[in-house]
Order: sequence, then structure tokens, then C-alpha cells
Amino acid sequence: MLEALAKNWWALAIRGAVAVLFGLLALFMPGITLGYLVLLFGAYAIVDGVIEVVASFRTPKAHWTLLLEGLLSITAGILTFVWPLMTALILLYLIAFWAIVTGVVEIVTGVRLRKVITNEWKFIMIGVISLLFGVLILFRPEAGALAIVTWIGIFALITGVLLLVVAFRLRGFGEHRPTSTSLPRAAA
Repeated sequence: MLEALAKNWWALAIRGAVAVLFGLLALFMPGITLGYLVLLFGAYAIVDGVIEVVASFRTPKAHWTLLLEGLLSITAGILTFVWPLMTALILLYLIAFWAIVTGVVEIVTGVRLRKVITNEWKFIMIGVISLLFGVLILFRPEAGALAIVTWIGIFALITGVLLLVVAFRLRGFGEHRPTSTSLPRAAA
């Protein structure tokens, strides 16, 4: 699993960059309307999901966690475009459940990685933040749309930065591992 993640480190880097961009837009445009929030979230969820699905198929032993997370993200994104006039409450619940399930899947993935890499807590932290973010929205939807936009921005920014850190750590792992072509050959 680690070799596959190291080989596809770029997928995590793209996810991180998209999350950072989404987070910055949400934070620096706090007056954004709910309609734009729907479009931004929908686009973010679809791009994130497609990257996860592609990464799951590029893995020799397709990991169900990557595929599940990707399909969940794509579904959440499509639903936001199918019902663009949904109320803020429905959108908030959709985001909350997406973040909770994604967080659980990321925690499971991080725990699985802890036996093969150090500092796996960063990946687990992404899941914990996602899970807490979802629970917070689920139980405090009345906090207001502007506050939710700020929470979404902070969540996406922190998650994006952590994804970038993990991606470049995995890239470094892949570069420092000897490949089968670099091993000395036995004398004939």
C-alpha cells in the first residue's frame, strides 16, 4: 500500500492544492452567497472524488477505502449541482455527513499506514479534523451561513496543508527507496 501511495503522491498533492484553494476562497470572500458556496463545494467534492477514484484504480490492489471516499465525494458534489436551490440546512447536513464519513475513512487509512511510515499522525489528523468538522456542523447548523463558510474555509485550508505535507513525505519515500532495477545483479 505504501509503495502505491508513494507512486501516486501527486494525487494527494492535487487534493491538497484544491483544498487549500477552496479554503482560501471561502476565507477571503466571506460574503460569498450560498449559491456560490454550493458551486464551490460541489466542484471541490467532485474533483476530490475523481482524484480518489483514479488513485484507487492506479493501485495494484485496489483499496476500497480510496474508492469509497472517492465515490462518496463525487456523489456529494453531484447532489449539490442537481439541487442548486437546496436550503442551507440541507447543504450543511450533506457537508456534515460527507465530512464525518470521509474522516472515518481517512482515520482507518492512517491507522493502516502507521505500521509502515513514521509521523502517520498527520494522515490520522486529517481524518480527525474532518470528523470533528462534520460533527460540529451536524450539531450547530443554526450558527449561520457566514460562520459555516468560515468553518469550511478553515477546514479545507488545514486539510489541504496536511494533505500536501503527506503527499511530499510520500514523494520523498518513493525517491529514497531502491527500485528493482537499481539492485545489484548476481554474477552469472
